Amino acid sequence: MKKNLLCLFLTATSFYIYSQSLLPGILSERDRAKVIDQILEDRLDNLLPELMRREGIDMWILISREYNEDPVMKTILPSSWLSARRRTIMVFFDPGGEQPIDKIAIARYDVGKLLKGEWNLDVYPDQWEALMNIIEGKRPKKIGLNYSKTFALADGIVHSEYSHFMEKLPDGFKNKIVSAEKLAIGWLETRTEKELEIYPMIAHLGHTILQEGLSEKAIHPGITTTDDVVWWLRERVTELGLGTWFQPSVSTQRSSQGKEGFLRSFSKRPEDDIIQPGDLLHVDFGISYLRLNTDQQQHFYVLKPGETEVPLGLRQAFKRGNRLQDILVENFQEGKSGNEILNDALRQAATEGIQASIYTHPIGLHGHAAGPTIGMWDQQGGVPGRGDYPLFSNTCYSIELFAASEIPEWNDQIVRIMIEEDGVFQNGNFWFLDGRQEEILTIPRMKN
Repeated sequence: MKKNLLCLFLTATSFYIYSQSLLPGILSERDRAKVIDQILEDRLDNLLPELMRREGIDMWILISREYNEDPVMKTILPSSWLSARRRTIMVFFDPGGEQPIDKIAIARYDVGKLLKGEWNLDVYPDQWEALMNIIEGKRPKKIGLNYSKTFALADGIVHSEYSHFMEKLPDGFKNKIVSAEKLAIGWLETRTEKELEIYPMIAHLGHTILQEGLSEKAIHPGITTTDDVVWWLRERVTELGLGTWFQPSVSTQRSSQGKEGFLRSFSKRPEDDIIQPGDLLHVDFGISYLRLNTDQQQHFYVLKPGETEVPLGLRQAFKRGNRLQDILVENFQEGKSGNEILNDALRQAATEGIQASIYTHPIGLHGHAAGPTIGMWDQQGGVPGRGDYPLFSNTCYSIELFAASEIPEWNDQIVRIMIEEDGVFQNGNFWFLDGRQEEILTIPRMKN
């Protein structure tokens, strides 16, 4: 199946090629569905049993109604299901040993090819009774439901469905109910081999669109505004048949902004700022494709007439940003909490004289995804709860941070190098999905 998946992703005859911008191939909707379902089947057959046994839960029940889906359930629906139908109930049961898990839908029909429908209306006219029959027949030791005070993505069962479930559940099983928080987070955060085969291409696709938008193709200094570029990116994503999970942003830092000008670019940016020669541009951009997401931030310098390169002070500032990335990922260690990683990285940055702020988050099936939070821009002392969650292998992160520097050419004005690149923590090592920006690109690009 691995070979089939790669062949489909890399050589499908239905690729849309945009040669003018050297974009990677983009699959047709039909071929995307095949890839999504192959990945989902592999995750259910191979990843889910491992996670259920790790967390000691032998029955996991997901309950949602149409258009009010549990975030976890949405990642388990097959490609042709765009939402739950009426009330959708999924049951996963681990019989133990070497046996595969049972994948059951309490529905009148199968959920795609992955979950077998087991609701016989002639025997059990009530859907809840059909579910209770499954529970009584399987006799699980622990029944996991998706409720959590800490993680929104693991808190998917709504109050009314939880109440109905508990009312119907036989008394002998009520003490077996546990939070499936860690199982839900594990399911969402863990990337399989098949996903990691295609994720680098998705990251490359995001980089390509981003760099296309932040170029002379879309920007005419003195005319184009930052908001123009934002909507250029949005329209380009739509044109390519892709999705995005947040509104892009484009901001400027320039020598005329004064000592506190960097604050303007970070939290008080004007919506319609005309891009000028000498500006340092910052972009925050992400795409959604094949149910995986990107989140990338890069910098670009608009050359002044007669300039051929980025000013030295800005180049040196960018190197400090890269060094901060290195410090952070060097502190990634399986089992360490997000707060421990944050504290260790900030302490090391301070010893190296880097004025740093780290606000890194997991990425994958969601943009701000499940897993350990490693700082927030306004919580540099740690994030209670989400920051206490440990780092696991085979998980992905947006390495998001800034390093602040004084720029001699700008009268020692402070500039923030705000960068974000997506990468993988695997087997004790960290690697970027599509590399990282290691120098500020110019507008227009200078040919070698």
